[in-house]
Amino acid sequence: VHSGLLAVRAAVAANVNVTYKILYNDAVAMTGGQTAEGHHGVDAITHQLHGEGVARIVVVSDEPEKYATGYDFAAGVTTHHRSELDRVQRELRADPGVTALIYDQLCATEKRRRRKRGRLADPDRRVFINEAVCEGCGDCGRTSNCLSVIPVETEFGRKRQIDQSSCNKDYSCLNGFCPSFVTIEGGAPRKGRAIADVGDRFPALPEPVLPDTRKPFGIMVTGVGGTGVVTIGALIGMGAHLDGKGVTVLDMTGLAQKGGSVFSHIRVADQPESLHAVRIAAGEADAVIGGDVVVSASVEALAKMAAGRTRAIINCAEMPTSDFTKNPDWQFPLDKMERTVRDAIGAENADFLDAQGLATTLMGDAIATNLFLLGYAWQKGMVPVSHAGLMKAIELNGTAVPMNKQAFVWGRRAACDIDAVIRIARPPQAVPLHPPGLDEIIARRMRYLTDYQDAAYARRYQHLVERARAAEAPLGMTRLTEAVAQNYFKLLAYKDEYEVGRLYSDPAFWDRLTDTFEGEFEVKFHLAPPFLSRPDPVTGRIAKRIYGEGMRRVFGVLARLKGVRGTRWDIFARTEERRAERALIRQYEQDVGELLDSLSFLRHKLAVEIACLPETIRGFGHVKARNMALAEAQRQALLAKWRSPAPNPEEADAA
Repeated sequence: VHSGLLAVRAAVAANVNVTYKILYNDAVAMTGGQTAEGHHGVDAITHQLHGEGVARIVVVSDEPEKYATGYDFAAGVTTHHRSELDRVQRELRADPGVTALIYDQLCATEKRRRRKRGRLADPDRRVFINEAVCEGCGDCGRTSNCLSVIPVETEFGRKRQIDQSSCNKDYSCLNGFCPSFVTIEGGAPRKGRAIADVGDRFPALPEPVLPDTRKPFGIMVTGVGGTGVVTIGALIGMGAHLDGKGVTVLDMTGLAQKGGSVFSHIRVADQPESLHAVRIAAGEADAVIGGDVVVSASVEALAKMAAGRTRAIINCAEMPTSDFTKNPDWQFPLDKMERTVRDAIGAENADFLDAQGLATTLMGDAIATNLFLLGYAWQKGMVPVSHAGLMKAIELNGTAVPMNKQAFVWGRRAACDIDAVIRIARPPQAVPLHPPGLDEIIARRMRYLTDYQDAAYARRYQHLVERARAAEAPLGMTRLTEAVAQNYFKLLAYKDEYEVGRLYSDPAFWDRLTDTFEGEFEVKFHLAPPFLSRPDPVTGRIAKRIYGEGMRRVFGVLARLKGVRGTRWDIFARTEERRAERALIRQYEQDVGELLDSLSFLRHKLAVEIACLPETIRGFGHVKARNMALAEAQRQALLAKWRSPAPNPEEADAA
C-alpha cells in the first residue's frame, strides 16, 4: 500500500545489506482505526516481499499461535513471539542482503476500541502493583513505554501503580524486573461509588448570563485522546443547534488515538451565515475548557488565547507525559504551566482546579471530569448554549445520561462555591494537617526497621541519625539529618527475599486488592527466584516466571525466617546482590562519619548531596546493579570534591 515498497525494491536491486521492519497493526490507528486500503493481511505481505526478492522474511507477533491455521505464508517464512524480537533482529542484522521483519500486533488503542464494541475478546486479566514492594526504579515504564504506569507518592518515596481506567492490557509492563507485579485473573475493577446528591446543602444555583453570539463566539476544548474531549464539542454543538443557532465544530485529533493532544474548535453565532471559518484563529478564543493542563499550556493552545478576551477553566490534575517512562524522577511542571496560561490571558481570567480528582470522588468515575468542567464553564458564562439545550444534547448522546447530568450540576456548584464542593469531596479529617516532622520521620522508620528485623537493627539506624543531628545542630539546620534519616533507612531496609515475603504477607496489601477489584479472582505472582533464574544471553535481562496463590504460603515462611537474615543460615546471603547491599550499608556509615567529622556551614550543601546518593539506587537484580555502578561513580567524584584541600568558592556562595 505504502510507497515504501519502492524502497524495498530498490534495495533488492542494489543488493544493499539492510533489514526492513514493517509494522502491521491492522488499522490506520492514528486517525480513528480505519481499515487500511486494500486490507492486505500479513500472509499477503510475505508473498509480496518474497516476490520482490527479499532474502529472508520473519514474522513477529504477540500471539504467534494464531498462525496455526488460516495463514498462507511465503516459502521460508518463520514466526516468533515478540519476546524474541531482540534475538531475531540480531540474526537478521548478520544476514547478508535485504531481509524483512514483519511485526504483527494490533494497535493497543484499536484493541481497546474493539473490545468496548464487542468485536474482540476482552482478556479477563488485570495488572496490579504492590506499592510496598515497588522500588520506583522505572524499569517497568522503560520496558513497556506505557502511560498507564503512573507515579504515586508515598511516605517512602515515589512508587508506581497501574491506572486501571486507561490500561490497554498489553501486559509488557510485567517484563520490568521487579517482584511487585501481580496479575488478577477473573476479577474486574471495582466501580467507584458516587457521593449521594447533597443538593440541600447548596442554595438554588443562579442562572448565568450567557455570552452574546451576535458575533461568532469561539470555544476551544483541550485534552488528550480517550477522555471525552470530542464528546464535549459534540454536546455543545448539538445544544447550540437545538437552540436554533449556527455552530461549527472542528476536532483536531492528530495523535489522539495514542493518547496525544486533542483540540476541539467550536464556534457559535446567532446566524449560520456569520460563521465563515470553522477553525479558531490566533487570539480569537473567547473561552478555553482545558481537560488537560499540559495541552492547555501548549504553544498551539496559547496561540488561540488573548489577554482581555479569553477566559479559561483548566483541569490541573497531574497526568504524566511520556517523559515519565524514560525518567523515573520526572516532576510534573504544574506551577510553570499555570504561570504560562495566566501570563497569556491574565490571572483573573484563568481558573485552575483538580477537576479529575473532584469528579472521580463525587461521581465515582474519572470519565465525568469533562462534564464537570463543562458545568463549571457554563455557570461562569463561558458557553453560549441554554441549559435546556445542553440537557437535551446529553440525553440524545445516550451514554451515561444520569451521571453526565449530575457531573454537570457538580461543575455548576463548584463554579459558585468551590470550597463547599471540596469539603464534600474531601472531608477535613481525611487530609493530613501538616507533613511529618523530622522526629516523626525517624520514629516511623524505626518502627518499620523493628518489623523488618528487630529492635537492635532499629537502634543501629537511630545511632547514626542522632550523630548527624548532633553534628548539624550548631549550624541551625536539619537538611543533612533528614537526608541521613531517609537514605540510611533505604539502605538498611533492602528488599531481600524475606522482606518481599513479609510485604506480601501484610494484610494491608490484600485489603488494597479487594478495594480495587470485585468478583471472584485469583492472584498470580511474577517472580524471578535467585537460584532458578538466569539472564538471557542476548539481552542480559532475566525472565520472570508465573506462580499461583500457593506462593502465599512461601511468602509466609520467608517472613517468619527474617531472623536468619545476614547470619550463616541465610541461604540468600551469598548472592552477589545481597553482598553488595550489605557492603553499601557499611560504606554509607563510613561516608557519613567522614562528613560529620569535618562538617561546616560552607560544606553543608555538598554533605547533603553525598548523603542523598542512595536515593538513586533502586530496583532489583541487574537493574539495581546498574544503578549501584552509576551511584558509585558519582560518589567517587563528590568525595574527591569533599576531600579537596579548600572548599570551592562557588560552593561557599551557594551555601
